[in-house]
Parts: sequence; structure tokens; C-alpha cells
Amino acid sequence: MNDSQQTKNATQRLASLIQKWTENTNQFDTGIKGLRLSHWTSPTPPTSYTHKASICLIANGKKRVILGEDTFIYDTNHFLISSVDLPVIANIIEASEESPYLGIIMELDLPEISALITESQLSFSKHQKAEKGIAIGELSDSLLDAFVRLLSLLDEEENIAILAPIIKREIFYRLLSSEQGSRLNQIVTFGSHSHQISKAINWLKKNFVQPLSVSELASNCGMSKSAFYTHFRSMTSMTPLQFQKTLRLSEARRLMLTENLDAMSTTFKVGYESPSQFSREYSRQFGAPPAKDIKALRAEDTL
Repeated sequence: MNDSQQTKNATQRLASLIQKWTENTNQFDTGIKGLRLSHWTSPTPPTSYTHKASICLIANGKKRVILGEDTFIYDTNHFLISSVDLPVIANIIEASEESPYLGIIMELDLPEISALITESQLSFSKHQKAEKGIAIGELSDSLLDAFVRLLSLLDEEENIAILAPIIKREIFYRLLSSEQGSRLNQIVTFGSHSHQISKAINWLKKNFVQPLSVSELASNCGMSKSAFYTHFRSMTSMTPLQFQKTLRLSEARRLMLTENLDAMSTTFKVGYESPSQFSREYSRQFGAPPAKDIKALRAEDTL
């Protein structure tokens, strides 16, 4: 059997495993910590959410992820990796009843990755500038095989506690050994620009309602304001203010959709002082004013 046939067989095996566990559902949180499966039978509209530090694979279909001004498209031959939690807009662009989108997302364990770097003594080139927080990598047969074995454990519930951490550790090691290794090394290396920016991102996620002082945030990262701007934009494709705005608007949408808050209440809850500014920026982000957007989203849910 040649390599291309082996890859095809492994991809088909992965697809069948995802289909088995996602029957009659779009999203399935598995019994393996941090591992979620997706199954969609049609393309989806662009949706904003916070994409966690993770690796994403596709066994069938195609997906688009937008971070700031950058667009990333991946398929069965590629994986998407995010080294830090980032606000994105994403949608499935290839899926049908006959050929559904079948995907995997597995959260990264950064402390485990850090320990692996130390134990393996892998060496990485030192980048002066923080690397982009999201990237596309070419899916290797060894990485694909590891995911097939990981999903196969779902049929062996009694073995998950012992074997899943071992296979996940293998996956992290193979990522570190790939062209994405330096990206992961930067994020866990204390004092690197990526590590410092990741600390700023974590602060913004927890405090996005608060007024933003870029000078203070830069100082806390041990950088000048100009250097902080450069590295932050390099990693997130946004300025700190744009990043904060995206977090606020995503939370606003969630509050109105899931907690039935009106636009006025939401305005102040997410940190805006002006309802007109909130409505204007919301429309720019999601393509419609708050009330109209939420009404359309609820109508989609009833279809």
C-alpha cells in the first residue's frame, strides 16, 4: 500500500469515528478532556467566538477562520493551530448532507508542552518578533495516525484515563517537531515576546469591560508602548483597542442571544458608555444592528 492510500484510509477512519460520535448533533464533547467533535451538513454563517489555544483537524470538508485582517482556510490536508486564545470569526465553507463537515478540536496543554520541551531538549530558532497566534500547518501521516488512535479510545472508556494522556503527549511532541514548533516554544518560554503578549491577552479577556490603558499594559509586559503595539499586532492581527472591542462585541452578542438582555442594558454591561457608539460598532462587526442581528440568529435556530 502506497503512502497516499494509507493517508486516505486513515482520513476515512477518522471521518467514520467522528460520524459515529456526532450522530444527530453538531457538537460533541467527548470523554477525553479538551477534545470536541463537530458535524455539520451544510455551510454555516460567519460566527464570532473566542478560539482557544488548540489544534483543529478536518476529516471531511473545509473551514475558514478570520483573525483581524488575516484569513486562514484549512481542509483534510492541513491543521489549524492557535497558540493562545483569540477572538475570531469562522465558518464552515464546504459541507452537505452527502458529504458533511467532520472536524476535531483539541485544546493545547501549555504546561505539558513546556515540560516536553525541557525533557526532549528540542532546539528552536529565536525570533525577535512575536509570531502570529494562529497558523496553518501541513498534516503529517504520523499526526493523523495519533488522532485516529486517540478517537479510537472513545470505544475503550476504561482505558481513556491512562492512554489518552500518552497519545495527547505524542501529539504535542509531533507538533513541537513540526514547522509549528517554534510558535509553541515562544508561547511557553518565559520572557519571550509571545509569552509577554499572551499575558496581556489573558488580562484583556478578564478585564475587557474596564477602560484600556495601553501604556500601563505595555509597562506590565516590560515593553515600551511602541514595541508592545508592534508585537501585539503581529500576534493577534489587531491593535489592543480592536482586540478589546472584539471581545466586548462578542460578549454583547452572547448576552443578548442567550440571556435575553436588551441592547441598552448590554451597552453598559460590556463597557460602552454610548448606546449609539455600541450600535454603530456592533453593526460594523456583525453586519446588522443589535436587535435585527439577534432576531435573525434566533430565526436560524428555529429552522
